[in-house]
Amino acid sequence: MEAVGVGRRAVAILIDMVVLFIVGYLIALATGATTSAGFNLQGGPAFLWFGVVFAYYIVLEATSGATLGKRAMGLKVVKESGEPLDWQASIVRNILRIVDGFFFYLVAAIAVWVSKKRQRLGDMAAHTIVVSARALIACV
Repeated sequence: MEAVGVGRRAVAILIDMVVLFIVGYLIALATGATTSAGFNLQGGPAFLWFGVVFAYYIVLEATSGATLGKRAMGLKVVKESGEPLDWQASIVRNILRIVDGFFFYLVAAIAVWVSKKRQRLGDMAAHTIVVSARALIACV
């Protein structure tokens, strides 16, 4: 079971960002925060969107091991031992997404490039890895 590198993970993040952008737009539409130039979430609607973002990553990864982006790219998050992700590990790895996401996920990319297990900071703290879902099935 080998962890995947930056490329497929980056595409998965882009897919997730598109999904979350659409959710943000729907929240803006529902709260009247749209303009002819786009939308701007502030205050309560922004707080709601941030909550949705964290819930999206935490719930999907804790329950199925993958967000929509990871599923589309054939990836899955598991514990280093190969066991399925639990709620605690999902919460830890996704809280640290705040730091990993600095500079458009450059911090995460550097961590993945230099770590032996191809882990971002959140993965290191939660003892998780991102693997190919196909390779995971082959190991079982």
